[in-house]
Amino acid sequence: MHPIKVADLMTDEVVSLAPGTAAKEVAKVLAQYDISGAPVLDDEDRVLGVVSQTDVLALTSPGPPAQGTVRTASLTVGEIMSAPAVTVHAEETAADAARLMTRRGIERLPVVDVEERLVGIITRRDLLRLFLRPDAEIRRRVHEVLTDVLGVPAGNVDVHVVDGIVTLNGRVPQESQLGPLLGLVERIDGVVAVASHLTALSDDTADAGAGGGRSAMPW
Repeated sequence: MHPIKVADLMTDEVVSLAPGTAAKEVAKVLAQYDISGAPVLDDEDRVLGVVSQTDVLALTSPGPPAQGTVRTASLTVGEIMSAPAVTVHAEETAADAARLMTRRGIERLPVVDVEERLVGIITRRDLLRLFLRPDAEIRRRVHEVLTDVLGVPAGNVDVHVVDGIVTLNGRVPQESQLGPLLGLVERIDGVVAVASHLTALSDDTADAGAGGGRSAMPW
């Protein structure tokens, strides 16, 4: 089965803004389309930044009312947007997009093509269609990877899963097992991100390098 790509889940009808749009118009646009943010595009549809409700609310910071009103009226979208924008390519996997959202703490990602032009947008809500696997099921699969694939003794690693985010605490026997373990866990369906706090009981990577060979992993 091929991994689901961003292009399979994104919305291709996107509300966008020009950098020269008056900042005071942003709230109206976001309210009209019931969205929390919108990409800001140049004349060639390349993403310059993203403007959100947070950016608009920042304009109402405490200060002399008259001065604040004048300042807000003169600002443009290009001056209040968050830039550079965090984007994702249409051909990237949906799992990678979910991890990027989680890592950066954002709700939506502009989707761009190979020339960095906007082709769509993907949100957390879109990704929920993909990541509907129960946390308990994800936890069971992680334990299977630990014990059946890597041979890590049961109880050596504590596995916590909340909303698809896996947290690992404990120790594995060998240093060389850490990389493969994280890679396998990240590829489990439903996993959004992995936070590893693992250490190894022994470092076999130095021995492998000195001996000129590689240890076989118990796949």
